[in-house]
Amino acid sequence: MQQRIAVMAASVLGLAICAPALGLTPEAHADALVNDFVYESLALAPATATFAGYHVHKGVRLDSVWDDYSPAGIARVRGFNLGLSHQLDSLQGAALDAERQADLDIVRDSVGLNLLEFDHIQAYRHNPTVYVELIGNGLYNLYVLNSAPAGERFGYIIKRLQRLPALVAQARANLLDAPEVWNRVAREENDGNIELIDKTLRAATPDKLKSGYSAAAAPALKSLRDFNAYLADTLSKKTSDWRLGAENYRQKCGFYLHTGKTPAQLLAVAEHDLAATRAEIARLAAPRTPEEALADVASQHATPATYMDEVRQTLAQSTAFVKKKDLLTLADNSNLAVIDTPVFMRGVYAVGGFNAAPALEPQLGAYYWVTPIPADWPQARIDSKLREYNHYTLHQLTVHEAMPGHYVQAEYANRIQPLARRVLRNIWGNNAYIEGWAVYAQQMMTDEGYLGHDPKMRLAMLKQMLRGEANTILDVRLQTMGMTDSQALELMIKQTYQEREEATAKLQRAQLSSCQLAVYYAGSQGWNEVRAHYRERHPKDFSLKKFHEAALNEGAVPLATLDRLLH
Repeated sequence: MQQRIAVMAASVLGLAICAPALGLTPEAHADALVNDFVYESLALAPATATFAGYHVHKGVRLDSVWDDYSPAGIARVRGFNLGLSHQLDSLQGAALDAERQADLDIVRDSVGLNLLEFDHIQAYRHNPTVYVELIGNGLYNLYVLNSAPAGERFGYIIKRLQRLPALVAQARANLLDAPEVWNRVAREENDGNIELIDKTLRAATPDKLKSGYSAAAAPALKSLRDFNAYLADTLSKKTSDWRLGAENYRQKCGFYLHTGKTPAQLLAVAEHDLAATRAEIARLAAPRTPEEALADVASQHATPATYMDEVRQTLAQSTAFVKKKDLLTLADNSNLAVIDTPVFMRGVYAVGGFNAAPALEPQLGAYYWVTPIPADWPQARIDSKLREYNHYTLHQLTVHEAMPGHYVQAEYANRIQPLARRVLRNIWGNNAYIEGWAVYAQQMMTDEGYLGHDPKMRLAMLKQMLRGEANTILDVRLQTMGMTDSQALELMIKQTYQEREEATAKLQRAQLSSCQLAVYYAGSQGWNEVRAHYRERHPKDFSLKKFHEAALNEGAVPLATLDRLLH
């Protein structure tokens, strides 16, 4: 799963909304709109701007400030999105080239999603993890991305710490209620923020800045500890339902997935394909049962002590295979590091994830996050996790997150020109394209013979396909159809052969997010359709390498748009 930072809140900066494009050609109008959307949106979300490598806007150092969740700030960003919506309407039907139309597709989805959030969903009023993860990302990315000398970056960290109590006060003022699971996870992740400030960042602060850091950290830490107490003692008494509901879900998935399928249609094909995948597993497992065959796969696994080293080993093996088969041209991947998932992100990233190099500073680090197995877990829980993430599944995980999955896709995306298009398709790119590519990569690598056509690798891949199909079923049924926790666990454990530890973590993730779990299956379906159409257009000169590079060079456009762009 690639980290996607939402851009929803506004900053204290005074920003210009796109002015009417009087006298501009449609092409110039579209280019100006994209440019305004990208750079003004980043200025409205300074924590995301740091992540993107955009540090100064109109003379203001964005790395020193936070997103503004005050009533005025929220009104400002809503007005900005309304202005963009009017501009998009004025370009409807304009004769534009395919690349500009693709850019506008992404802007239109992003603006629609933002307005749905502000006017109907309003996560900032109900979900404390919005603030907790914003704080963690806003500090962690300054620390881990070497965009400037350490002394300069820690100077910005100190300024953000000085302004952190004000952000926490905005959070407390905005939050009306919260589902219990969101409240609990926010507290757990906020403990990670406290540890990040009190230990990790404090220890790494240059000597000459230590006194200034301590002075800023003290009130910041107090505000975070008080926030946890507020969540536990006050907000916990004001509970609400985490389910999005049918209409909000339908609209959100329309913008988030952009597949052209309704939730009901997506659910129907996922349930059909889940049955077909189960049948294929049974065929491969025979004469054993699927449970027996998959238990054999699960029995080959690392230990907690060797878990991270085995992940690094899988990265070396998958890289060598991609090069040997010439599946696409690779960069040297010297900017990729395998590291522990930050504590403040483990509520959603219980297994692992990918954090791309900044779109505007692609030379900086990209991170393959892997969540270590806690030493204080009971042995039964450790064993369950290791069986689920066995030798073969760790290979699948690495293919998905890094090679040739998210990491390779992001590296191609970071070459796109012009710069505004690069940032647009990186930060606001289509989620079904992004996750779909990673799932497609798992299927493609297995089909091409990764690990020597080992049937256990194919069983592991098919189990991953079952998971993607089940993710879609879970998301639609939990968010819109009243599926119970016990029904969700039964689907995962009994029908898709997942370990209880995995299923329990996935249920929590399904309660923390909406539409995101559906992108894996919807996206992989879309990628397979695009490849089939590309092969039909190139009956004589088709190759996987040619297709992969043509598709990745476009960046994360909606998959229907990608199909139109590839000739």
